Amino acid sequence: MLKYQEIANQIEEYIRVSKLEQGEKLPSLEDLITNYEVSKNTVIKALSILEKNGVIYQVRGSGIFVRRQNRKGYINLINNKGFTDDLADFNLSANVLEVKTILPTQEVSDNLKCSLTQEVYYVKRIRFINKQALCIEESYFNTKYVPYLNKEIVEDSIFHYLKETLKLKVRFSDKYLRIGKLNQTEASYLNLNTHDPALHVDELFYLMSGEPFDFSKMTYNYNHSQFFIQSSGMDK
Repeated sequence: MLKYQEIANQIEEYIRVSKLEQGEKLPSLEDLITNYEVSKNTVIKALSILEKNGVIYQVRGSGIFVRRQNRKGYINLINNKGFTDDLADFNLSANVLEVKTILPTQEVSDNLKCSLTQEVYYVKRIRFINKQALCIEESYFNTKYVPYLNKEIVEDSIFHYLKETLKLKVRFSDKYLRIGKLNQTEASYLNLNTHDPALHVDELFYLMSGEPFDFSKMTYNYNHSQFFIQSSGMDK
């Protein structure tokens, strides 16, 4: 991980641990340089990342301030670390339907840039919020980077396992959203009616090297899912 990315993560963790709220002021640029013992350029790059991600905002001549992160119960569509943190105040659980290695379809092969003969891990689970079906999640993991998964792992946070056990660093992700209607199987999983509306989200996750390793397809229950997006700024 590059130094400025490490500093950005540390500042974000400081905001979280300190429970700083919208509009609260952070230490000055000079203090951050001293506190983290890095160059001015490193801190400026770290702050640029945080501002782009909607964590802070800077006012010339006034300082660096915390930006409101989320409205309770809303999933951040820009976040590429899963939604566990966004819904930390809720009871989250999962019903694992399948965990196995399979040969990829052409769609999966194209997204993960792996051959059709290379097995991938396939995970299918229903995610619940306060015991209500939130979404259907189907994920495909490149076994080159995720060599092992089991039911116990995927019943919890997969991203925690990737980060803490496999030491994988997610750099960015691409999301593709569309509105559609539920088929009979999807409706039964979400306790809805066939042809009810649904938000379908395909997401492709990339490592720090830029290599794709996780292709996921989510189908959200319209009754229990809410989303938000933060803009990164406006040119005048």
